[in-house]
Amino acid sequence: MLNNKKEFKMNYGGKEITIETGRLAKQADAAVLASCEGTQVLVTLTCAKDVNDGQDFFPLLVDYKEKFYAAGKFLGGFMKRESRPSNAEILIMRLIDRPLRPLFPEGFMNETILMIQVFSMGAGDPEVLAGLGAAAALAISDVPFSGPMGYAKVGKIDGKLVLNPNKEQFKTSSLELLVAGSNEAVLMVEGESNEVSETEMLEAIVFGHNNIKEYCKLLTQMTKEVGVKKRDFTPVTPNATLMQKATEDFSGEARKALANNRKQDRTVATNDFRKKVKEALKTSPAKYGLSETSDFGKEAAKVTDEIMYKLMRAEIIDEEKRIAGRGLKVVRAIETETSVLSSVHGSALFTRGETQVLAAVTIGGKEGEQMYDSIHGVGYDKFYLHYSMPPFSVGEAKGYRGVGRREIGHGNLAERALKKAMPAQADFPYTVRIACEVLESNGSSSMGSVCSGSMGLMDAGVPLKGPVAGIAMGLIKEGEKYKILTDILGDEDHLGDMDFKLAGTANGITAIQMDMKIAGISEQIFREALAQAKEARLHILGEMAKTISSHRQGFKAGVPQIKMFKIAPDKIGALIGPGGKNIKALQENFKVTMDVAEDGTVKVLGVDVKKIDEVIGLAEMQLNGPKIGAIYKGLVVTIKEYGAFVDIVPGLAGLVHVSEIANERVNDVNEYLTEGDTVDVKVMEVDRFGKIKLSIREVAPVPKKAK
Repeated sequence: MLNNKKEFKMNYGGKEITIETGRLAKQADAAVLASCEGTQVLVTLTCAKDVNDGQDFFPLLVDYKEKFYAAGKFLGGFMKRESRPSNAEILIMRLIDRPLRPLFPEGFMNETILMIQVFSMGAGDPEVLAGLGAAAALAISDVPFSGPMGYAKVGKIDGKLVLNPNKEQFKTSSLELLVAGSNEAVLMVEGESNEVSETEMLEAIVFGHNNIKEYCKLLTQMTKEVGVKKRDFTPVTPNATLMQKATEDFSGEARKALANNRKQDRTVATNDFRKKVKEALKTSPAKYGLSETSDFGKEAAKVTDEIMYKLMRAEIIDEEKRIAGRGLKVVRAIETETSVLSSVHGSALFTRGETQVLAAVTIGGKEGEQMYDSIHGVGYDKFYLHYSMPPFSVGEAKGYRGVGRREIGHGNLAERALKKAMPAQADFPYTVRIACEVLESNGSSSMGSVCSGSMGLMDAGVPLKGPVAGIAMGLIKEGEKYKILTDILGDEDHLGDMDFKLAGTANGITAIQMDMKIAGISEQIFREALAQAKEARLHILGEMAKTISSHRQGFKAGVPQIKMFKIAPDKIGALIGPGGKNIKALQENFKVTMDVAEDGTVKVLGVDVKKIDEVIGLAEMQLNGPKIGAIYKGLVVTIKEYGAFVDIVPGLAGLVHVSEIANERVNDVNEYLTEGDTVDVKVMEVDRFGKIKLSIREVAPVPKKAK
């Protein structure tokens, strides 16, 4: 039978989801079609039957692709075929990938590919369906995997938690979270919020996890009905003799390496330690349970990593002693500076221990907006952050080959944290770009980017709701024992069980991200981690405040500024002129940029505030004429025997008749006025032909010039 379709349905957040298998892509190890409200996402899983020679890592690839035909759209630009993934697609790949990894068995190294394609775009959320489909494919396949697990989005609208809101609903939500979890524990959290409390955040996470448990029930049923037996997998048994003897012989060397405070010194000591282990193994292979033909370099690397892993974790669990003796809750020393770059609109340097990030802020108008094209439609970002982490930041002698997926993910987290503190567009109608340059990294450069970015924005004069700081937390868990670490180092991240990043203002959380390397954590651990992270965040905000605690008043010289005015929508055409002639002339003559919205709001951007005021005055007068009785400061441009023509704004002149110059009779206008004089004039009349009659005498009569 060619078609062996099976469907499994459930209500998930008030929406019916369908997980189908047996009809499509049957040569894959597993294939499911996840559907909801007209959105259909195909997930296929393929896993190699053998491990490549020399393979020493787990090659898992999650590939997510949005097909434009799914929404009945053409791809914008010259290329009409989907090609490289967009930033948004890369971020979705990362969100799906991260909670899956800890559920594969230790030592599983078969190449595994999850290919996810959006085939139809309706009202359902393709991101949630992509995660649910990936979890289902792994559950019913023969690939070893400790499921079931699932994904859920959580919003809070009108004070109520909502499961899987759509994009429109999220616009009014105080938080937006993606939660992944198994029956037993939370595996991943990522999202942003409007300065919510730790209690609210935990409630939202628990709410999402409880709903995920319901989805896990569906997968359990699905696995019973259509799942296949998991393939045999026997993890490589560690060489007990090797580890026992090496631990006895080299624990002292490992302890010395971990005692180094500086990362570079610790790296050198670790490399020396590895070389000593390799030499010992090579000299006496039998002693360590090895043969003469063993790969001593590879074995030495395993031994070094394992000894340091166990030693570091044991010292933290049993003695609360971290690398270089730092306390569990201690944040490394912090140094901050602003206005580091002389010609940049705003800049800041944030250094925490051996992590250093330089932020540069650029302020502009519409021309700086970032356009994006997706199956959801074309949009424009007025605030965005670019994060760069070149190899020199970790002491590597490599060239920089462009932005990788990790950098895109880290930059997105920092952007989300700062975006929630930005003023409303109505109050601050600018486009803002932050470039975060990681100059040194040893522990959470993304949270360093939040801190430097916040200070750079304030240095530029951006009126943030409040300064924003971020902190990275870690976890060491052995059985029922656990210790939560504040401000983790790179080594503690590598050897630990959790990478938990949290950012926010003094009032609450603006962004959160948590990844697990074990099969999840309990609500109690999460509660403690949130409280410990808040304490650290407030400490960092205090250190930042020693340099800058609020936005500077006004922009620096050379920063473009925006002023707005309103015209009637039916006068937009008159402002623009035939073929844009009028608005182009205004922009060229006054060195400004003008942007006209459909409702008649006109934004004028320029460096010279005086020019901005002049062009606004001219534009308003071109459309509405001068106000009768209004007084303007004008420029005498032409003198005639019957009076003087005065520009009340550049390009718009009125006549001051000889009788309106002085209180006495004026026989020669040149005896009172000279071309180039600045005078105050009052508008007396605008006739039906648009001619403007002005008076100087009504404001301040001009005296006759001395000979």
